Amino acid sequence: MTNTEERAEDTCPLVYQCRLPLSTRTVNHLADLLRRHLKVIRSQWRILPPGKIAMIVLAVLRHDQRLADMAGGNNVSESTVRRWRDELIGLLAAQAPRLDRALKKIARQGGEVVLIDGNLIRTQRRTGKADRRNYSGKHRSHGLHFLALTDEKGRLIWISAARPGRTHDNTAARHDHLLTHLRAAGLGALADLGFRGLDNDILDPLIVTGYTASRTHKLTPGQKEANRVLAIGRAPVEHGFVHLKNWRILIKLRTDPARATHLLRALLVLTNLEIPLTDDLLRGLPPTTSVSMQRIGHTSPLNCDFKLAKAQWSPPDAVHRLDAEHRGFHSVGDARHRHHSQAVECRTRDDDEASDTHGPHRWSKKSKFTADVPPQVPP
Repeated sequence: MTNTEERAEDTCPLVYQCRLPLSTRTVNHLADLLRRHLKVIRSQWRILPPGKIAMIVLAVLRHDQRLADMAGGNNVSESTVRRWRDELIGLLAAQAPRLDRALKKIARQGGEVVLIDGNLIRTQRRTGKADRRNYSGKHRSHGLHFLALTDEKGRLIWISAARPGRTHDNTAARHDHLLTHLRAAGLGALADLGFRGLDNDILDPLIVTGYTASRTHKLTPGQKEANRVLAIGRAPVEHGFVHLKNWRILIKLRTDPARATHLLRALLVLTNLEIPLTDDLLRGLPPTTSVSMQRIGHTSPLNCDFKLAKAQWSPPDAVHRLDAEHRGFHSVGDARHRHHSQAVECRTRDDDEASDTHGPHRWSKKSKFTADVPPQVPP
């Protein structure tokens, strides 16, 4: 059998068109960024104009198009498309905000809390012992772990560096000095149970997590209600991950893992460019050309000021009424302290009802929902 690269006589390369679901604003932003970069480095000539290069790179990022396919459809080489992709990813990653500046910006805008969560982007399995650290036992696949912060409305504000898949959420947060930056900005954070043990301050925790049950200790109805309120407040962070993973290049990363950090931060910038337009189209409003924080307010369950916690001992119709009321999107106010106080109220009521059979309530050092009242001293 003889291998040959010659085509048959009756064949020719086929090219098809595909719609790119992105705004003109994003394409223009990327093209202008490339024009300024070419002017700085004094590059006199490119085989394609900046606007066309921006379209090719966005197609690679959004649809995960193969570099060889994009190169063949535009009469350039595969290495040229790869160089364009890496060049624009580096330019976009340089625009991503730093952690301290992102938190201070939220504080200046009147924010009280941020939402934090960890996620995994899957990668190809490579041979050798060096790739074992990329295996995540939680997800049962190879990948890279990263942390992300969003505001109360689910808008991504910061993404950490990509680390091996076996990295725990607490380990990544300690490497990034998350508690120090939150304390400097005067903000709190809502997180899932994966961040238990990160903040051991009982009286005034910066990171609020839920209650967990054990084999011998079952959750009380008040603790279950507190977990439900926290889940409502944390819902927007999942929306932020969904927006980020609309870029299909993250479905399974085939590039060098060393470039994953720049890729994530470049996609953070592109996602924040696309969210206002996507939100306007879903609401039936005309597309905007400027970022409008009010236009994405309906995705924020935190705007209810945790009024659902006040109805925890009310009839079911009161819960439904407050649930409808919180969709009116009131101001956040002092969300973090209200969250603590309401959670302790529901916990105190359960303890009073169970005092006859279980004795006085004892505070646990692992408790995360606290209030301004001093805890009871254990005997």
